[in-house]
Amino acid sequence: MATTRAAERLLDRLEQIYPEAECALIYSSAWQLLVATILSAQCTDKRVNIVTAELFQQLVTPAEMAAADLHTVEGLIHSTGFYRNKAKHLIGCAQAVVHDHSGQVPADLSKLVALPGVGRKTANVVLGNIFNIPGMVVDTHVKRLSRRFGWTLKSDPVQIERELGLLLPSARWTQCGHTLIEHGRACCKAPTPYCSQCPIVELCPRFGVDKSR
Repeated sequence: MATTRAAERLLDRLEQIYPEAECALIYSSAWQLLVATILSAQCTDKRVNIVTAELFQQLVTPAEMAAADLHTVEGLIHSTGFYRNKAKHLIGCAQAVVHDHSGQVPADLSKLVALPGVGRKTANVVLGNIFNIPGMVVDTHVKRLSRRFGWTLKSDPVQIERELGLLLPSARWTQCGHTLIEHGRACCKAPTPYCSQCPIVELCPRFGVDKSR
C-alpha cells in the first residue's frame, strides 16, 4: 500500500499535468449541480450538459421541479439513461429540499445523502464544488486509478473513500477527484491504460518503478 508521501508525490505530478482539472458539469447554483450530478450516473458529463441546458430553462427552481409532472421530467432527461428512476429521484429530491430545507440545498453530508437519489459521491461533489467543504469523490475513474496506484485494495466506493481520506490530507480531497478523473479520461483508461504514453508511469507502482524511493 502507498504511503501518504508517495501518494502526494504522484498527485503533485498529476496536478502539474492537469492544472485546469475541474468539475466538467455546467451549473450556476448548488441545486443545478445537485441535479446534474444525479443525472450523470451512467451517463457522460457532455450528455448531461446538453440535457440540463434545456431542463434548467423549463424547471428553474427546486419548487418548480417538486411540482413538475413525472412524464414531463422523464421526457426532458430521457437521453441520460435510466430516466424513469432519475425523474422520480429528481422530483423527490426537490420536494425534500423544498419541504425540509426551505428550498436550499443543505451543506451537510448526512442531510444530502438523506435526499432521494443522492449518494455519497453526489454529496461530495456538491460539498466540494459549492460549499468548499472537502469531499472525496469516488466515481469509476477514481476507483480504478486509486486501485492501480496502490492507494487502496478495496472495491466498495465507501471503503475507498474512507481509505483515500486517511491517505491524503483533507485539503486535497476535492481537487484530487478532479485530477484523477482527468487522468482517467485522458490516459489511465479502462480496461487498458495507455501506459506507454503515461506521463507519470515512473511513479505508478503497477506499471512503473519510482526510482526516487
